[in-house]
Amino acid sequence: MTNPLDWIKSEIDELVEQGQFRTRRIRESPHASGMVQIDGKPLVDFGANDYLGLSSDHRLVNAVKQNAGYLGWGSGASPILHGRGTLHARLERDLANFEQTEAALLFSTGFAANVGVITSLVGRGDVIFSDEKNHASLIDGCRLSQAKTVVYRHNDIQHLEQELIATGSNGRKLIVSDGLFSMDGDLALVDRLADLRDRYGAMLMVDEAHATGIFGTHGRGAAEHFSVEDRVDVRVSTLSKAIGCHGGFVSGSQALIDWIANNARAYIFSTAMPDPACAAAIAALEIINLDPAAGRQLLLKAERVRAALQEIGFNTGKSESQIIPVILKDNNRTMEIHRQLKEEGYYVPGIRPPAVPKGQSLLRISLNTRHTDKMIDGLIKCLCKLFSLPGQFESPSAALSDS
Repeated sequence: MTNPLDWIKSEIDELVEQGQFRTRRIRESPHASGMVQIDGKPLVDFGANDYLGLSSDHRLVNAVKQNAGYLGWGSGASPILHGRGTLHARLERDLANFEQTEAALLFSTGFAANVGVITSLVGRGDVIFSDEKNHASLIDGCRLSQAKTVVYRHNDIQHLEQELIATGSNGRKLIVSDGLFSMDGDLALVDRLADLRDRYGAMLMVDEAHATGIFGTHGRGAAEHFSVEDRVDVRVSTLSKAIGCHGGFVSGSQALIDWIANNARAYIFSTAMPDPACAAAIAALEIINLDPAAGRQLLLKAERVRAALQEIGFNTGKSESQIIPVILKDNNRTMEIHRQLKEEGYYVPGIRPPAVPKGQSLLRISLNTRHTDKMIDGLIKCLCKLFSLPGQFESPSAALSDS
């Protein structure tokens, strides 16, 4: 009898041949002080999105311990039933205060937030305008909504406007974009997106996942950075990156939040996140509010690193953030350098399609506040060694100095 799953092996073989097969690793330590242990090997960690180094902060750990002792762990039900506890309600108030919006709504993950929000705002007869480099969660939200999706060229405002003009639909219009693109490290032109929102009567949704805690005077992300928060109708973000916790959220007007809570299937039919996880996020927000300059300091560090890499001759694309790609294009070459870096003691993820477009494979350097100059200097020296670059670039620390 033929096994109906026989096709899988040939498909996997093809992925291996194309350099796109992924193996799962085991992390055996917390993300702490810029280090991590993976598969038995201690590594300098340039792979985590823990941008402010909060995931192992003792204040978050203590908040979890204190609340888990009384509340336990699992919330036991969806938030629409009785899974939403006092800590969920407090965190939503704190997030709304942080974002300076009327209300906020928690989701189990950032992925669920994007899918839930998009599918509750648009449907058949409506049109979504989506940047071609948006995160997979935004793309899946567009597909599941059953609205017509128009994909515009990355950060091409003229192309987006042409598509807005060409669309004759009488339905709702939604412009959706990452605030900070997770692989290229460049910002969306949120101010110009807001101009098109005004001009064509479209709703504007920005996913601030990688910008929250980093960009803007108070760390609210790209919308604050461009001073257009009042013109971004829907702001989605995550608790799992700079905030160092778990979960996702959307912030906006009270009417918007009430509508999403009543219509987002990803909210209604998912168990609420654990209460102690909310306690950790509450503690993290307090830390960010006390030191909003930490994100700006990280951006200054990233600027120095990017300048050093570019001077050496690496292609870092249009990065302007703590996410710095080294674009190598070839899948197998990218993964070979990733492997060699790991052997040398550095974890830098190799990124291949479908996470990036075909022919744009890259090493993704993710900086955080715990990285020392010594760690960064070592990584750049190692890259020089692996690419056999001239000796004059063996010690780039001068480019990384604070002077």
